[in-house]
Amino acid sequence: MNESIERFKKVEADFNARVEATPDSAWSNQSPCAQWKARDVVAHVANNYRRIAGGTLPEIGDGEDIRKAWSASRDGMHAMLDSADLSANVDGPFGPMPLDQLMGRIIATDTLVHTWDLARAVGGDEKLDADAVSGAYSGLKPMDAMLRNPGFFEAKVDPPAGADEQTEFLSFLGRKV
Repeated sequence: MNESIERFKKVEADFNARVEATPDSAWSNQSPCAQWKARDVVAHVANNYRRIAGGTLPEIGDGEDIRKAWSASRDGMHAMLDSADLSANVDGPFGPMPLDQLMGRIIATDTLVHTWDLARAVGGDEKLDADAVSGAYSGLKPMDAMLRNPGFFEAKVDPPAGADEQTEFLSFLGRKV
């Protein structure tokens, strides 16, 4: 399997574990993303998957069962990846790029940070995969100015002195840890 897809699938499996562990009563909890509840975090990730997979699933509606919608999005993404030409250029948030780069960098990183957002919102396991954090953080640092454009990430937050890499990564993306 392609290294980028392996990275994505590991991060996606960790996100899925947080979705599955979320109590039904916690979906309306506020997430670290000011405009989103826990359910909205999952809908965001799932809708990204739906757009990339190119299937016929519409964006997730307010009344949909979020677990079922997530599962359908995840299944659609896996089906697409199983037969996709990973070298094909696709539209990404920064313009056209090969599918394997979009998945391994952009989508894996988005899923990774939202794994923490969901866990924080619902009182779940906030520990992220250290290798995924290290790879995502080193890949994002050179893109700092571009990440601050509207629609991407909030302003950086100063991490506490002696912070671990996960805390530095989340602070870099505007999360208050």
